Amino acid sequence: MKLSEIIESIDGILLNDTSDTSTEYTSAYSADLLSDVLALTKGHTLLITGTVSLQVIRVAEILGITAIIFIRGKMPSPEVIEAAKSKLSIPLVFTRKTMFETSGILYAKGIKPCKNVPADEV
Repeated sequence: MKLSEIIESIDGILLNDTSDTSTEYTSAYSADLLSDVLALTKGHTLLITGTVSLQVIRVAEILGITAIIFIRGKMPSPEVIEAAKSKLSIPLVFTRKTMFETSGILYAKGIKPCKNVPADEV
């Protein structure tokens, strides 16, 4: 699914113009706990989160996350937006929808969950 379609589907707003909105996404991970994101997320994925601190940009940098959707009407600070632009050149999207709504809408449109390590393999 193209980023432009994702933004439209969740009534989102692109907060920066650092990326081509025709980029395709096939998987996403939803979490507010950055430790979960670090443990269970793979690169080239869409992160759906309510965490708006600079740490989310650092986690995205470590994992190779390629776009972030900020949910529940939480707006990142200009410092966070600038860090995403200068360090990662990744798009940031804002939506007023909840994590549940956002995840459900994208799942219904074909975005799959990021593959986790099964519990029996831990």
